[in-house]
Amino acid sequence: MLSTLLSPLGLSRSLKRSPSLPKLSTKPWKAVCEMEATKQLSFDFLTKKPYAPPSWASHLSPIPSHVFSLAHVPTPIHKWNLPNLPKNTQLWIKRDDLSGMQMSGNKVRKLEFLMADAVAQGSDCIITIGGIQSNHCRATAVAAKYLNLDCYLILRTSKVLVDKDPGLTGNLLVERLIGAQIELVSKEEYAKLGSVTLTNLLKERLLKEGRRPYVIPVGGSNSLGTCGATIAGLSLGSSLSKLNTKVHAFSVCDDPDYFYDYVQGLLDGLQAGVRSHDIVDIQNAKGLGYAINTTEELNFLKEVAISTGVVLDPVYSGKAAYGMIKDMAENPSKWEGRNILFIHTGGLLGLYDKVEQMGSLVGKWCKMDIDDSIPREDGIGKIELKMNKKKMVIITQYI
Repeated sequence: MLSTLLSPLGLSRSLKRSPSLPKLSTKPWKAVCEMEATKQLSFDFLTKKPYAPPSWASHLSPIPSHVFSLAHVPTPIHKWNLPNLPKNTQLWIKRDDLSGMQMSGNKVRKLEFLMADAVAQGSDCIITIGGIQSNHCRATAVAAKYLNLDCYLILRTSKVLVDKDPGLTGNLLVERLIGAQIELVSKEEYAKLGSVTLTNLLKERLLKEGRRPYVIPVGGSNSLGTCGATIAGLSLGSSLSKLNTKVHAFSVCDDPDYFYDYVQGLLDGLQAGVRSHDIVDIQNAKGLGYAINTTEELNFLKEVAISTGVVLDPVYSGKAAYGMIKDMAENPSKWEGRNILFIHTGGLLGLYDKVEQMGSLVGKWCKMDIDDSIPREDGIGKIELKMNKKKMVIITQYI
């Protein structure tokens, strides 16, 4: 739930450089200053702390009692100069993709509450479920390992791949590297049984083995996770806090009616007493289907990266931004003169699953043309090539 946006910490201290040191960039000293100034904040990472909701949310129930510090927050907000915006439209972007490397995105905000609950219940392992490139599953696996918990991931894949090694692409590499137990199910099995039945089956198996599992639903989206960062939490927070801000959401699977009902269930679980249709506008941005991209969508990601330097993921933020820009073009009067904050929810690792599809869209490489007569000039960094007795080239690099 969005309560407060804080400005990044500004640091102006400097250190005097010893005259005996080489004349390097002063930027390393800035890093030292920042580490020194923020060392207290650093020690808060991975700590469990009491949670007190903002006053306007105190009537909600249940309210979590504790939260784990897992995210690097507040994440920055900056101007986002996308081309072809409607007249007098100001667009800003909140970079929740920078909330952490291994747990980046909005998923970690939910996990701060969910993991605190799991530890409070004495759990020794976590179960969750999602697609084969689920950002939530990757973030959950990392968070579990940080807290010395085992993690079991039920991942949905195609029928022809369910009996094969899932590989090491994108999120899968991180999950398998940190030792998460991966259990594959086909899309047909998932559709037939549903996520709740599948996680319960695994839970019962682990209970029989003497384990104490804690189940986190798809995407970490339940009433407890709503206190972190779901569309239900953002919409409810904007409504209750009187920000006078309309929340717009773009569905990347199912359809808007499904999500209006899903959000309503989360709101009812918190006894919020509001209608989802009254606090959020949900539009369809699914396109060809969940995690399936058209060439036009991927080309949009490339153009955004080239023009603004912001890299969007292909499953969530990419489709949401594509849907937003498309709606701006079709209904400019709806957006003219507005101040808009777009929330980047992370998911960069999902791009690695699109390498083959994006290969023809990116380019600009060539062999650098170097004349043999150009003399060598040493800089700070140096690479030496030497031939050993076995005529093998030894490369040495130093600064």
